[in-house]
Amino acid sequence: MIDFAFWLSHDVHWQAMEVDRKARSALKQQKAVVVWFTGLSGSGKSTIANRLEKLLHSRGRHTYLLDGDNVRHGLNKDLGFTDKDRIENVRRVAEVARLMADAGLIVLVSLISPFRSERQLARELMANGEFIEVFVDTPIEECARRDPKGLYKKAMRGELRNFTGISSPYEPPEHPEVHLETVGTTPDELAMRIHALLESRITC
Repeated sequence: MIDFAFWLSHDVHWQAMEVDRKARSALKQQKAVVVWFTGLSGSGKSTIANRLEKLLHSRGRHTYLLDGDNVRHGLNKDLGFTDKDRIENVRRVAEVARLMADAGLIVLVSLISPFRSERQLARELMANGEFIEVFVDTPIEECARRDPKGLYKKAMRGELRNFTGISSPYEPPEHPEVHLETVGTTPDELAMRIHALLESRITC
């Protein structure tokens, strides 16, 4: 009997396409890029990513936002929050982001993605210069104060296991392309900062 996984690894080959990323990007008059937002729960990742997408959309850019909560309703609904499941969560989202970049899109990813090694793997899937890591840096005390979903309270009561920053580690980026300190600034201001950087990257 032939093992299915063995067959896949040895007999499935990459299919060359005649329409490539460059052609798709040219049609959209933009260069593809993946903007990867990482930070603690409640840090403001999704809010800033939403404001950035709205700004890009208003300027005629073709975008898609992959939000960590949303993908867990479908693509990753079978995953929990163990270290193993978090790693697989990041891997799947990174692969989807790569496909969307191949389509010529500006892809915004809002994902806690707590481990440096997995964020590095996501970076390595993209072409050189096409991955922008954005560290949404909000002190955990501020995240817990905001606590928009009530998750910190549950985690501190022991009702949530493997909660990042409380019972599971978060490894902040060491050399992100963009470092956003959110305290004392507005989401719109921070989105504008990222947009200023993006303009030079996405203009054909």
